[in-house]
Amino acid sequence: MEKTFQYVDYLWDNEKAQALGDDQVALFLYRSNILGADLRITNYGGGNTSCKTIEKDPLTEEDVEVMWVKGSGGDIGTLDRSGIAGLYTERLRNLKNVYRGIEDEDRMVGLFNHCIYDLNSKAPSIDTPLHGLLPFKHIDHLHPDALIAVAAAKDSEQVTKEIWGDTMGWVPWQRPGFDLGLQLEKCLEENPGIRGIVLGSHGLFTWGDTSYECYMNSLDVIETASEYIAKKVKEKGSTFGGQKIKSLAAEERKQKAAELMPLLRGLASSENQMIGHFTDSDIVLEYINSNDLERLAPMGTSCPDHFLRTKIQPLILNLDTSENVTNTEEVLKKLQPSFDRYREEYREYYENCKHDNSPAMRDPNPVIIIYPGVGMFSFAKNKQTARVASEFYVNAINVMRGAEAISQYTSLPRQEAFDIEYWLLEEAKLQRMPAEKPLSRKIAVVTGAAGGIGKAIADKLVAEGANVVLTDLTEEALQQALKTYKKDQVSVAICDVTKEDSIEEAYKKACLAFGGVDIIVHSAGLAISKSLEDTTLKDWELLQDVLVKGQFMMAQKGVAIMKKQNLGGDIVNIASKNGLVSGPNNVGYGTAKAAQQHMTRLLAAELGGDHIRVNTVNPDGVIVGSKIWEGEWAEGRAKAYNIEVEDLPKHYAKRNLLQEIILPEDIAKGVFACVGILEKSTGNTINVDGGMANAFVR
Repeated sequence: MEKTFQYVDYLWDNEKAQALGDDQVALFLYRSNILGADLRITNYGGGNTSCKTIEKDPLTEEDVEVMWVKGSGGDIGTLDRSGIAGLYTERLRNLKNVYRGIEDEDRMVGLFNHCIYDLNSKAPSIDTPLHGLLPFKHIDHLHPDALIAVAAAKDSEQVTKEIWGDTMGWVPWQRPGFDLGLQLEKCLEENPGIRGIVLGSHGLFTWGDTSYECYMNSLDVIETASEYIAKKVKEKGSTFGGQKIKSLAAEERKQKAAELMPLLRGLASSENQMIGHFTDSDIVLEYINSNDLERLAPMGTSCPDHFLRTKIQPLILNLDTSENVTNTEEVLKKLQPSFDRYREEYREYYENCKHDNSPAMRDPNPVIIIYPGVGMFSFAKNKQTARVASEFYVNAINVMRGAEAISQYTSLPRQEAFDIEYWLLEEAKLQRMPAEKPLSRKIAVVTGAAGGIGKAIADKLVAEGANVVLTDLTEEALQQALKTYKKDQVSVAICDVTKEDSIEEAYKKACLAFGGVDIIVHSAGLAISKSLEDTTLKDWELLQDVLVKGQFMMAQKGVAIMKKQNLGGDIVNIASKNGLVSGPNNVGYGTAKAAQQHMTRLLAAELGGDHIRVNTVNPDGVIVGSKIWEGEWAEGRAKAYNIEVEDLPKHYAKRNLLQEIILPEDIAKGVFACVGILEKSTGNTINVDGGMANAFVR
């Protein structure tokens, strides 16, 4: 009978595992993926796993043992063969012959490359010898909250003994590297028969003869620690010293966070523009509302994987939940000193701990920001990094909670933390990361984005690195569009651009999802082609409401957020050639498009001082993939030109100078030119029409 678990997810599927046969590497990858799927076991990018197999040496054709291990910078939850390194185990162990001690750690990493068996290997990580110097076929190195709580407790070694007796080893804190591998090897030699090792302030090593045995061993060890902590928490009766303040109601928290996010984003972006994330989960609220927050938060985190992503400590906002955060000037007066102080303390930390060869100081702004009674904000270079930082700090909260229940939480000494954060190997890893895309760190809101031109614009902005909030009239259309993107790239919001409260709600979602807005693209539209006599007042008002009033309100509400951020911004309005060129049966549509174009010029003149650029993209003849060409509009234009509807694409292509069919993707490129290339242009009109001489603006 399979054991049931209360504190971890048992995800092993025998059918899936059996389908992999005797492929030990495939089974190791399967185990890695299901371990990484449970954030209580390890977070994104945290921990590493391995297996050892017998392979043919391509030069000698002799059987050799090869270790397959997660490569540098990977994530076990999504690990595949392209993310692992394959090394000769014996060669790796022979590196003991040339190891010169702790000061030799960085050189040793370079020597891992001399042990490579699989030439398609990912770069081996610093943890490679920790797996290679142990003899087991399958090994997990994980960072479960419960185990790190044990590892970070003041009396960690005694607690380990109390929980597992002689079945688990314990090794004190030491920076990852070759010597830590030697310490694990020594621990096993001194304690033969143990099932795993607790690393002080760090994490867990477990193993097994098969992938399944390793998996079950890991889960069982984590479950045992979790049960022990749950019992201690129950005995203590309260966590984090009990509640100090009461949370706002859920909707009030969201509203307060949405109002504050752009201000925080602006302050956190003083050196590099950031993307935000917000969470107000129960465990976060329990911690940030507690009596012990002021004591525990400055201590920082214990596990290196945690503080590498969350910085050494969070910033706690000196704001009461009753304060009105809509008064930008007053709130900034309160927040600015806190940010200044945080940056200065980070500089002092850097100056006090740096070495002669330390990399230059990095961005001193906080990553984690705590607002007691409301929630926790995180800011980083992109949404995924901001979300993962938040998840890691939640892990750190769980660790503090467990360690305090056991005895007392301890964090790494500042110098040890610095030596990890500014490790030259970590710096080298950062330098190897691919260059950021042109719109990385930007947040866009696109109206009419569920299809047609709006969807093409959203696709282009995402492809160039932006986070995008897709807005449209129906949830169904938005959810369908959402399926085409990866996690963390986009968010969606129902938005009727003719209604002020709907626009405000869409911007609120943008602030909560990503932190604010940098790019506004008003692409929502419709077209009505009728003569003066046939155009009804309803037709006229609908065109004015969607195209003109919608553009006005999108700009008005969006600019208020941009000014809070103080990061500048872009507004791009999708107008039409018809706003410049007179034609029959077009009085309502053409007038509305002309109004859009002139509003763009007026706003460009008004907002230049805030470095908010406002430009127009004028499409023409976008028939393929465009919603406005469905139904009456296409029929009206065909009638105006005395041709059949199916002949419209050819007609429009023949009449432009380049004789090209204009696609939604072409309009998207025009938008990208405005926001990603023409950094010193505002008040301009870009015609994307294949060249229409009568629409030339000059």
